[in-house]
Order: sequence, then C-alpha cells, then structure tokens
Amino acid sequence: MFELSLLCPEDRVETLSDAFDALEALSVSVEDADAQTDAEQALFGEPGMPAPRDGWQRSRVTALFPTQAAAEEAQRLLQAQDFFEGCAVLGVAAVQEQDWVRLTQSQFAPVEITPDFWIVPTWHELPQAARRSIRLDPGLAFGTGTHPTTRMCLRWIARHDGALGRVLDYGCGSGILAIGAAKFGAQDIDAVDIDPAAVEATRQNAQANGVQVNAGLPERAQGGYQTVLANILATPLKVLAPLLCAHVAQGGSLVLAGILERQAQELQEAYAPWLALEVADSEDGWILMTARR
Repeated sequence: MFELSLLCPEDRVETLSDAFDALEALSVSVEDADAQTDAEQALFGEPGMPAPRDGWQRSRVTALFPTQAAAEEAQRLLQAQDFFEGCAVLGVAAVQEQDWVRLTQSQFAPVEITPDFWIVPTWHELPQAARRSIRLDPGLAFGTGTHPTTRMCLRWIARHDGALGRVLDYGCGSGILAIGAAKFGAQDIDAVDIDPAAVEATRQNAQANGVQVNAGLPERAQGGYQTVLANILATPLKVLAPLLCAHVAQGGSLVLAGILERQAQELQEAYAPWLALEVADSEDGWILMTARR
C-alpha cells in the first residue's frame, strides 16, 4: 500500500477529503501539520462544549491507496484542480507492512479497579492479584475500563459487594457496569441503551463473562431498583433526572458519572426535587455523584 500526503489550509480539508473519497482512497486521515511545535493547536472542547474552531490552520491530509500508480494518479488529478491552490504535495511513500491487530492490542493493557478487581482484555493473562475480573475487549460501545468515569463506577460497585440488590444500568454501552454488578452479587440486572449495537455488545460481553444480564432498549427498565447506574454525560443526565429517580427504590442508591467537577452544582440542582446528590469520588477532573432514597 502507498500513502499520498498533502499540506493544505483549514478551508480545503473537507474538499480534499471528498476528492480522495471520489478517487477511491482506502482511507483518509487529517492531522495538525504543526503538531509537536509551538504552533500546535488544540481543537478538542470539553464535553457539552463546542471545539474552539473547526480545523487546524495547516493540516496534513493523508490518503491510502492500494498501489503506487493509484497514489501518483490521484496526485496528478488533484494538482490540476482549482481548489488545489494553496495546497502542496508532501510526497508518496510506501506503507510498511505491520501486524495491525497486534499493534492495536498493545494499546490495551489490564486495568486495575481495586487491587483484586481488574478489567482484562482476552489476549492478556489475568494478573495474579485478580480475585475478580471482567474479560472485555475494545468494541463499538463505550466502556473498556480505561476512562475515569467507568473506573469510579466500578469502584463504587466493588465497595457495595453483596448489597447491590436489583440493578439498572441505564446507557449500558459495552455492559461493563452491569457485568461488574453481577460479579459483585447482583442477581436481577437490567441493562438498557438507545443504541441497538450497545445492547448486542452487552449481551455478548455478559455471555463471555458467564453472567446473566437482561439487555434491551430503555423500555425494558421497569419498576424500582436497589441500584441505578448511569454513566453518560451531564446534559442527558439532567434531562433524565425524573426518569432515573423514579426507578430508585426506597432505600436504594443512584450512581451517576460522566460529570465534570465544574458541573456538580448544576447536577445537584437538577436532581434536587427528587434526591440529594453528593460527590462520592473524583479522578482526573471527573466526579462520581450518588444519592440514597
């Protein structure tokens, strides 16, 4: 395979990407041409906030082609277009063959939740200290144990071993919280998500871990639960406040994550008509908020 790399201004990135698509490129990637320099620009806004701008001042656009001839033909055709003005060719280069599966897997190591509770990809051996574990590989649905919000929820679950009762995992993603609850004694677990792919991922991951989880769309959630878990983001959590609180049984707990430290007060205000939220944990600027009925 061969890659064709171009340097272009911010306003040409989308046009060039569309052109590469029309030229049947296998893939197209865009990165900051000034990365690792004093001119590097951060584009990532905080959750719920827009990015500071749409693109970098100068971008490196790289397209992958199956042959050198295809890459060079794409270069020739693009250079003849009016929209190529202001752009420059950085070169055509062969892409070194790699074991992409092994390279991807190397990025995911076992994750310690507590000293004896670990999240472990299937290609890794279990750590000797792991008395309990969840076997989970990266997939389309959110939740591999690497994000602080997931770790905080799982730590809370571990601290309530044997006392979780009936559990609702709302916005289940990969099903990691529901599976964690099952590992710590919960017997009747409903895991729901608006994304059918997440529902299917939860079913498959639960089966792979040898636990029983009832996965489905949100309407599956019925009645009261001793533990209600929701690791989403602050804005949907505020919208869902009456629904989530209605599912918390007498004496039950509500556990919310996906919340930044600066969002604590607005979540407390949103839930105040039903439950009194408190900050129960924090990590890397994220917080876990809980309430008890």
